[in-house]
Amino acid sequence: MPIVAKEIVINKKVKIGGSNPFFLIAGPCVIDSQEHAHYLAKEIKGICEELQIPLIFKASYDKANRSSISSYRGPGLEEGLEILRFIKEELDIPVLSDVHETNQVEKAAQVLDVIQIPALLSRQTDLIVEAAQTQKPLNLKKGQFLSPHEMKNVIEKARSQGNENIMLTERGTFFGYNNLVFDIRSIPIMKSWGFPVVIDASHSAQKPGGEGTSSGGEAEFIPHIAKAGTSVGADGVFLEVHDNPSEALSDSHNSLKLNELRRLLVSLMKLKKAGDINSNLD
Repeated sequence: MPIVAKEIVINKKVKIGGSNPFFLIAGPCVIDSQEHAHYLAKEIKGICEELQIPLIFKASYDKANRSSISSYRGPGLEEGLEILRFIKEELDIPVLSDVHETNQVEKAAQVLDVIQIPALLSRQTDLIVEAAQTQKPLNLKKGQFLSPHEMKNVIEKARSQGNENIMLTERGTFFGYNNLVFDIRSIPIMKSWGFPVVIDASHSAQKPGGEGTSSGGEAEFIPHIAKAGTSVGADGVFLEVHDNPSEALSDSHNSLKLNELRRLLVSLMKLKKAGDINSNLD
């Protein structure tokens, strides 16, 4: 029998996991500006409402793990959270961002509906424990250096604080220098623990440090990775979306073009439906 992930309620509005429909986490890698982030959130929301797909808007207020000291990191904690608060209240959608230090968690929890632990910090016990103590839903991203089996340890760190509002995200595994590979086995392995699992199709197409002072990527493979993850049971998909990726201030090489989003989501919905039918036949 297929494993059904537990249901998690985001901000009393969006329900994920369980018998709920496929969901989307999407937005720009980093907040370029309030106007631009709001524009993207409004456009993505419109597409999701049309297709009846639950949406969690994501954007980073500070990308503390950029390749170069000169790379744009975002507006910072205070300004960035206020931008996310504005989007959340203006558009009535839940918001997600990543925390990088324990001293960010308290302020972030006052605004964010989902707190994300970045992949590169997935072994940082104090950060995970601090985030879990808020009892907010957590998105625990699998480190590029971890096997899917090792994510059980990350889950237990969060659960040690009584927090069961957990989702797990697959985002590729190191495959030599400056390259990642998506091991499709990761989805069913992580689903076996009963929590919703997400396929991050954008970062799985990334080439970490591939441009020397920044990461590269192969955005043309984003749809393929999203479809592969969905076909083996991912409950949702994580996409970095930008209206003009070549001008994005971060992750320009692995962002999906806004005008390609609807078509991809339609394809993913068909795959999810087919997967559900096959599961019932099992």
